[in-house]
Amino acid sequence: MNLVVVLVAPRNPLNIGAAARAMQNFGCEVLRVVNPYQVAFREAVSAVSAGPILQSAQEFDTVADAIADCSLVVGTTSIGHRELKHPLKLLPPGAKAIRRAPGKTALLFGSEKFGLSNDDISHSHWLMRIQTIDQSRSMNLGQAVAVCLYEIARSPVTPAEPKQSRPATMGELEQMTQMLLDASRRSGYMNPVVASSTENKVRRMVRRLNLSARDVSVWMGMLRQILWKLGNSE
Repeated sequence: MNLVVVLVAPRNPLNIGAAARAMQNFGCEVLRVVNPYQVAFREAVSAVSAGPILQSAQEFDTVADAIADCSLVVGTTSIGHRELKHPLKLLPPGAKAIRRAPGKTALLFGSEKFGLSNDDISHSHWLMRIQTIDQSRSMNLGQAVAVCLYEIARSPVTPAEPKQSRPATMGELEQMTQMLLDASRRSGYMNPVVASSTENKVRRMVRRLNLSARDVSVWMGMLRQILWKLGNSE
């Protein structure tokens, strides 16, 4: 599977270890950790039972950095009382969509205490949920990783039709997002009071477009010209 598991702010070494064990069981080899609780992360990596996946885990400061080379990002959620602003798929159809996706896919899991923040989720194309009897409760992090990877691994491989151009990576989409935000600030469109909310909205909008790398290149060329004009008019 061309799949990257991203743990955001994990706090429990047992959960980190369980996630790595599940990855090993189901053929997923790349683990990335964002802003982990350092004591827990070091304890998990230095454990006697730590395998190659834990030893080679990469650490990042932000979600954006961790997913920059991925062309599809799927956030996981238990929903709870959250108002969702992304498309939501249950695990079985979500797993099939992941297996069909071209390029590299990142699967995001939030911390044991808070889950994924709204800012973390804004980097996702869509969200996936494990259906449980008690729909208001989240699963244990290690168990959630295992269940998701099991379902993805057992889903039939039915590749999507090849495209003329490769899908844009998240790094390319984030570059375009930041240029749009810069243009919004310079033009006076963005209200500083709600800047954070606007940033998340713009990021979600860009990801819904499903742009190719070629499309992003064209958009960024236009935005560079707009920004140059705005800069000269000041």
